[in-house]
Amino acid sequence: MWTKKFQCGGNESALLDCRSSGSDRNTCSPGKAVGLTCSEPVRLVGGDSRCAGTLEVKHEGDWRPVDDSDWTLKVAADSVRLVNGTSLCSGRLEVNSNQSNQWWSSVCEDDFDQQDAEVVCRELGCGAPSVLQGALYGEVEAPMWTKEFQCGGHESALLDCRSSGSDRNTCSPGKAVGLTCSEPVRLVGGDSRCAGTLEVKHEGDWRPVDDSDWTLKVAAVACRDLDCGSAVSIRQRNESSWRSVWRINSDCVDSETALRDCLTSGYSTSILNLICSDLLLQPIISVSSSMYGVSKAQQQGARVLRRSTFTILCSIQPQYPGGSFQLTFTSSNSAHNYTQPAVNHSAHFLFPAAELAHQGSYSCVYHVYVFNHTFSSESRLLSLTVLDPTPLIIKAIVLMLTLLVVNVALYSYCKANRGRMPCRQKNTELDHYNLGVPAAEEEEGAQGAE
Repeated sequence: MWTKKFQCGGNESALLDCRSSGSDRNTCSPGKAVGLTCSEPVRLVGGDSRCAGTLEVKHEGDWRPVDDSDWTLKVAADSVRLVNGTSLCSGRLEVNSNQSNQWWSSVCEDDFDQQDAEVVCRELGCGAPSVLQGALYGEVEAPMWTKEFQCGGHESALLDCRSSGSDRNTCSPGKAVGLTCSEPVRLVGGDSRCAGTLEVKHEGDWRPVDDSDWTLKVAAVACRDLDCGSAVSIRQRNESSWRSVWRINSDCVDSETALRDCLTSGYSTSILNLICSDLLLQPIISVSSSMYGVSKAQQQGARVLRRSTFTILCSIQPQYPGGSFQLTFTSSNSAHNYTQPAVNHSAHFLFPAAELAHQGSYSCVYHVYVFNHTFSSESRLLSLTVLDPTPLIIKAIVLMLTLLVVNVALYSYCKANRGRMPCRQKNTELDHYNLGVPAAEEEEGAQGAE
């Protein structure tokens, strides 16, 4: 909790510019944390009422009218929205079916499915839905939508979908729909999904991004939206002819901003190429031994016998030539690293004799130098257990002795009961084991049976 009392006059430009009391507050009653809703910086001016007139939007401290190109009634309505999220493409779902009032209704998770989510993400101009979970973005603060949506998934707007006739009066706590749609950002033409020409979809149109006014801070937002780690480098690619592009105002972008909130349309021959840190695929780790064969990295791990030979294999799908593999080993009391060059995108680490000191966790880290940078990618952990072979040998000996005793006993029984066909039939299976019974005695038993 913030420990002091704010004493603002109301004209300050930032909260921390306000005076604050010197007394410290150590506790705050449950349910008393401040929740605040600010109106959107949108207004209609010059009309006969506050709901008619020229549309103006305030941005970076400046009120400007809105151009009417590419405008539709759907844009004017804003009938669905995602609130309390990190961008326009994430938050708790709210619906407004009556533009004559400002009542927004939350939707119950039980009345919403994946096809409904696809329609909402499309209507908002976002990418495909990635997370659909109740209470992900706070509890219900608005009235509940009372009907169940029944979308086919192809509709252009949520309110175009059919809805059930049954009304819902309540929704269990934590069941308001929380939805995350992917940002409409992609990298194309590169060797991985985390490198290439940056394109953004806005107003239904995929366009490359002009490289003017770009910084690594802006590039970091693109890499974040792509789930590709951090930005490594930005480059310029010149094309032979002018083409439609998106320009991004770097002063508009911060860690909480979506790129498309800062787009303007234009034409350019200079296109942005972006490289993010998560450029590489994940390496694969596996272990092979003469006793257990090949075991990939699994939750239960792999096993090898003590003093047996085993090999740990590091490999990666072909992306870039060369590189090296670093095998890392950690246990409760030691840590080691082994390095080999990548040959045909793999490396073999041979251990001639397994000992208890080899028991622990292994991982493969692939390193490669491309685009004037060194990139790395790590595999899953492989848990290796070294087994003492002595108990296994003892068990095998006991089993063999038990089988021998049983078979000798059966043979003695059959010999004592010559002439009984059932015994001969039972004893037929024993012929396959060849337990060293003299051939003459076996013939004698057979003649007696005849």
